[in-house]
Amino acid sequence: MTVLADTLSPLSRLRRLRQHHPYKLMMVGAVMLYVVISHMMLTADEAGPVQVRIDLSPLLRIPAVLQAHIAGAVLSFVIGTVLLLGVKGRTFHRVLGYTWIAAMTVTAISSFWLTGINGNSYSFIHLLSGWTVIVLPMGLAAARRHNIALHRKEMTGIFMGGMLVAGLFSFLPGRLMWHLFFTA
Repeated sequence: MTVLADTLSPLSRLRRLRQHHPYKLMMVGAVMLYVVISHMMLTADEAGPVQVRIDLSPLLRIPAVLQAHIAGAVLSFVIGTVLLLGVKGRTFHRVLGYTWIAAMTVTAISSFWLTGINGNSYSFIHLLSGWTVIVLPMGLAAARRHNIALHRKEMTGIFMGGMLVAGLFSFLPGRLMWHLFFTA
């Protein structure tokens, strides 16, 4: 097997990666885009070096819908990580899965009351929220019908797109999550 992998060209390796692990490629692309955008924003401001700090006091001054959104997102991220890494199909997985669906629903629906990237209009991140609201019941239905492959695909897609990609962009310089954990 390793002999075969060593003889594959970079292009064929990329094709194999795209076929077998499309979410890994999506995450690499999202991280690269995030790094480029963050670098552009930070060098445009010339605010000085970025330092890590944790200041959660702004969470007490924000509207309740944003507090619910952040709480749902954090809970969804933690539970989703446990579900992706843990044992599947047991009662523990099911209980956490239903909790994750509830937290993702709160996160997605609350985002429709949050604007700010584009002034007072919706942004591309809201498309992920709409997609999440549509696909969550489909993923649950797939699990209840014992179509595990479809369930895995849909729920992993929601986690990668809705949590990791949208979550990553919530940490852009100037946004609330940036101010909670970093200072320039």
